[in-house]
Amino acid sequence: MESTLPFLNAVGLWVPGMDLRPPAESAAAAAEIEALGYGALWLSEGLVRDPFMEAGTLLAATRSLVVGTGIAVIWGRHPRLVRGQARALLDAHPGRFVLGLGTSHARLVEGVLGLRYERPLTALREHLDQLDAPDPLLALAGIEGSPAAEAPGAPRVLAALGPRAVALARDRSAGAFSYLVTPEHTARARAALGPDRALIVEQAVVAGLPAERARERARRHIAGYLPAAPYRASWQRLGFTEADFADGGSDRLVDALVAIGDERIAERITAHLAAGADHVCLQALPAHPAALPLDQWRHLAPLARRAGRRPGVRVVGA
Repeated sequence: MESTLPFLNAVGLWVPGMDLRPPAESAAAAAEIEALGYGALWLSEGLVRDPFMEAGTLLAATRSLVVGTGIAVIWGRHPRLVRGQARALLDAHPGRFVLGLGTSHARLVEGVLGLRYERPLTALREHLDQLDAPDPLLALAGIEGSPAAEAPGAPRVLAALGPRAVALARDRSAGAFSYLVTPEHTARARAALGPDRALIVEQAVVAGLPAERARERARRHIAGYLPAAPYRASWQRLGFTEADFADGGSDRLVDALVAIGDERIAERITAHLAAGADHVCLQALPAHPAALPLDQWRHLAPLARRAGRRPGVRVVGA
């Protein structure tokens, strides 16, 4: 099946905790994000509301904004439910929803969800197998093969940090979604994905603050991921060592993963795009996790627009 990702501007936003705000406030924020010229908004796994439900609210509040799950965690979600939720969003808002899936890490899956985290790539592969299989309920109802049943599903991307995850994204999806990575990682991922898969890269940023305060905010952000094994392994493949993981993260690690100030942010966007990213989604770090960094989104909008536009990516799969 041929599938094309929605057209994406070179720069979008990755927004955690959008669902911590009342729905009307989240909808108003999405409308402003669209008005500022960002073409895409990526949602983290839901904290208090399901990300598919949240995506529906944001899509309904906007006209052309692309909304994606970046990413929805597969553990505890039956593939048939995922397929139905994604299909409903795409039917209601054609060409504006991207399904991002991933396995997250043991701290979330076991510590929060209370589920067993083992063989994550195998679990993701099996989830995709069920997602792509004919729906047994349609067969039970005797309506398999109908136009509705054969309609294409939402284009999907897979969270991918390590080489095997990138290979799975290449073989079973429209592309890869990377998080907390450097342009060097982007170059490696592009080489592994090949030219006909999308590469979407999250980039943490802090704009509009004095350097010392910005660094404190950046270090606090990185410190929250230091206990997560997949991220440590990703950083070690990039040449970071245990010394970089001590005391909330070394300056070298923090500076490599969080771009601070307009000049560094512009340089990092350019570096990711030059290394092969199709789309860079900026995560502006707020003063408090429950806050929406509207001031930073407004400040960064001209910079994002200057990054230009790139054509969509034609891919096989999804």
